[in-house]
Amino acid sequence: MGHYVGVTVSGSRASGDAVRRAGRTAGRVLTAPFAKTGRGIRKVTSAHGAGESGLNKLIELHAVNSAGDMLVTVALASTVFFSVPTDEARGRVALYLAITMAPFTLLAPVIGPLLDRLPHGRRAAMAAAMLARALLALMLGGAVVTGSLELYPAALGVLVASKAYGVVRSAVVPRLLPPRFSLVKANSRVTLGGLLATGLAAPLGAGLHQLGPRWPLYAAFSVFVVGTFLSFTLPHKVDSSKGEDKALLAADETHLHREHKKPGLRTVGPGVTHGLAANAGLRCLSGFLIFFLAFLLREDPFPGQSAAVSLGMVAVAAGIGNALGTAVGAALKGRAPELIIVTVVAAATGVAITAAVFFGAPLVAALGAVAGAAQALAKLALDAMIQRDVPEQVRNSAFARSETLLQMAWVVGGAIGIVLPLHGVLGFAVAAAIVGGAWLLTVRGLLGAARHGSAHPRVA
Repeated sequence: MGHYVGVTVSGSRASGDAVRRAGRTAGRVLTAPFAKTGRGIRKVTSAHGAGESGLNKLIELHAVNSAGDMLVTVALASTVFFSVPTDEARGRVALYLAITMAPFTLLAPVIGPLLDRLPHGRRAAMAAAMLARALLALMLGGAVVTGSLELYPAALGVLVASKAYGVVRSAVVPRLLPPRFSLVKANSRVTLGGLLATGLAAPLGAGLHQLGPRWPLYAAFSVFVVGTFLSFTLPHKVDSSKGEDKALLAADETHLHREHKKPGLRTVGPGVTHGLAANAGLRCLSGFLIFFLAFLLREDPFPGQSAAVSLGMVAVAAGIGNALGTAVGAALKGRAPELIIVTVVAAATGVAITAAVFFGAPLVAALGAVAGAAQALAKLALDAMIQRDVPEQVRNSAFARSETLLQMAWVVGGAIGIVLPLHGVLGFAVAAAIVGGAWLLTVRGLLGAARHGSAHPRVA
């Protein structure tokens, strides 16, 4: 009898071990694709010294940030804009433009200087921006279903937190720069990671939206919670104030002993100002094209295509152009950002003039692609110039002010697109004038500065 009991116990243990081994094997099989994908992503983000410098951590954090923002955008798209009838669209779009301006009116005078005073809290600031959006996404999840008034202040809060994160992220890049990496290339790597994550999150958000408008927001909540913890995985040198006193002495030595003033933004020379003007022209062009074509192609779509397909073609072309521009920025080596800006604005001007003269579907799509690429490259170059030329104590303020001006330019372009008569040739002539004027001002300013010896394009 005891013999049979022993056999039974041994058999039970053996079968239990077999089940556990089978479970572990099944777990490894199921998780292997995800683990392999994760290792592949980590290998790419850590390439060329980015792993040693810590830039890979910022690339991954920005990818999470971009995915969360896209999920929120998908959830709000039908509520804010696409659900309105055509006869009400212009008024609703004008309201949307006013809402998008609010974060930047707060960002420049309040958030930028506040972040300047938190040199030891950059990781905490990024984590706070993530956590705020996570909580607001939950609030929006209820508001999009009930249509309550919470929708607009919560959406506004998401925009403010998103832009605050972006300001700190731009200021952090120089501290994580790998050896032999230009600032343009580092910014491109970070932005490209965000674009890839956006491309993955968009179809996911669209699929979740089919279950209900709140589900993409629940997904965004989860993504932003992950981003909150990832913010603290950035290297500790992100919060270090090492070198800030040196920047103060170099930038404004004459005032240091007398008034202990921080260096002002005017101490960096005209290069950043002219780069900002060129970017404003491209951002104005972007806002104009988005809203002008949204109404023009609704009334007069491409031959043989519906309005939705026509808009989709332009949107895809612009997205591809933006991705290509970012990829080119990541591959550039040893190029002065001033020269990059002058070149891409000239290219956009040439295509805009051609589209105005030979108006048609192919040239409309081509302008969308070139404008997307030019905007991506010019913004990367501008960020590099600010990171290179602006003293660290006021760098957050510089990014906040530049984002404010660029958003204002985008809103102005969008407003022109709303009120302009829906005539293709006229619209593209206006587009050419916008970007052409920015190019002339930029070239004139950079050449004049170089002639007087106050600015010399140099690698960043």
